[in-house]
Amino acid sequence: MLKIILKWVIFALMIMLVGWLTPGLAVANFLTAMLAAVVIALINAFIKPVIMMLTLPINFLTLGLFTLVINALLFMFAAYLVPGIEVSGFLSALLASVLISLFSIGLSKISD
Repeated sequence: MLKIILKWVIFALMIMLVGWLTPGLAVANFLTAMLAAVVIALINAFIKPVIMMLTLPINFLTLGLFTLVINALLFMFAAYLVPGIEVSGFLSALLASVLISLFSIGLSKISD
């Protein structure tokens, strides 16, 4: 249980860092980042697999690059759901989703 809470807090800190690094992305405070971490995790668990299956042909044609577009759109959706996160446009969401993905890979490598 402690490991899950620790990962949640670290993921929220990553969201704060990405909000600081990405132009056009604003995260109001740490509690907003904590809520965003939960919303992003739920979106990635329930909505993303369905969308990935529906867009499998276009993802196949683009050699997987369409996944970046899906990640950016889902990040924009999460920002829409969480009050206190502002995304100015698609490119900001794209950069933020790429950074969050890279940081998440790093976190999973560290925690294993």
